[in-house]
Amino acid sequence: MTPLTHRLARGAALAAALALVAGCGLTPRSGPNKREIFAGSVLREGDAFVVAVDDRVNRIAGVTPALGFAAAFESAGLLGSDTIQPGDVLGLTIWENVDDGLLVPTGQNATVLEEVQVDGSGFIFVPYAGRIRAAGNTPEAIRRIISEKLEAQTPDPQVQVRRLAGDGSTVSVVGDVGAQGVYPIERPTRTLSAMLASAGGVTVRPEVAQVTVTRGSTTGEVWFQDLYEHPRADIALRAGDRILVEADTRDFTALGATGTQDLVPFESRNISAIEAIARVGGLNPTLADPTGVFVFRNEPAVIASQITGIPDLVGTQRVVYVLDLTKPNGMFMARDFAIRDDDTVYVTEAPIVEFGRVIGGLTGTLTSSREAVSAVN
Repeated sequence: MTPLTHRLARGAALAAALALVAGCGLTPRSGPNKREIFAGSVLREGDAFVVAVDDRVNRIAGVTPALGFAAAFESAGLLGSDTIQPGDVLGLTIWENVDDGLLVPTGQNATVLEEVQVDGSGFIFVPYAGRIRAAGNTPEAIRRIISEKLEAQTPDPQVQVRRLAGDGSTVSVVGDVGAQGVYPIERPTRTLSAMLASAGGVTVRPEVAQVTVTRGSTTGEVWFQDLYEHPRADIALRAGDRILVEADTRDFTALGATGTQDLVPFESRNISAIEAIARVGGLNPTLADPTGVFVFRNEPAVIASQITGIPDLVGTQRVVYVLDLTKPNGMFMARDFAIRDDDTVYVTEAPIVEFGRVIGGLTGTLTSSREAVSAVN
């Protein structure tokens, strides 16, 4: 090997090593480091607010959207057990105290009118009594109306009115229930919890079951367990209500130096940052930096203004919450910090890990360069 060739080979190896050192920030890793995240702060001309979590921040950011019914749902009273609705079917029996009655056949003392259906406008037709408003009335009220109409034509008529069946007062129940279908509102099923029980109960874990009720153009949503913990949530049903039961659809993303990186569904109504980390296997003991636990979130302007002290914020703001688990109260802060739907929990790698990766890459490159020189020689 000539001296010139030897010098060229060594120069190439040195150039490769220098290029690796210069590009050490591009070594393979799970995501940005602490320095790069802080560089994105609005204080450094970035577009995100980077906020250290303390008790004040926890009180503000810990607000989670609550589920519940509007006052119109909660103030609705129970339907009468036999209030008649359009579509119901009635049975009528009429007695007359004369031999030649209006409705009673000769030789009998009563006539039975079975399956008198309430029309879409809420009326029924009774011979000699005419068209009578039935919807919204009880069988007793309808009995009195028919008696008054007939009394002018036959002496002291006696009338009995029975609600037989019908599809007037029904609700539909779908989703994660034992038996989906259309159910009548009857005495035992006039409330939401009773109707769900009639449909076979919920088939998902009660603590993550959500119940949505749509009444006309109004929709309300409540946790299934609230039906039993808060009596006002167990609303009275109305004909035409649509009930949907489904499991909680919220989730968060876990990335970085954790036990696993995944999209994680909520398994309880509330979850803290500590619980979120535990759900993905905790911090990776060989990679994680416990001073660099971050939660990325889009906050409404009203919350972001309280946290940052900037009153004129408009629109959704990007906020990065910082948790340092090594501080004396760091674990408590993380335990009290509430994770919300669509949050991203990210754990940075320890600086020594990145340093070791760079050194390993440099050592490997130098070794390869020496091998290349030896091959040339």
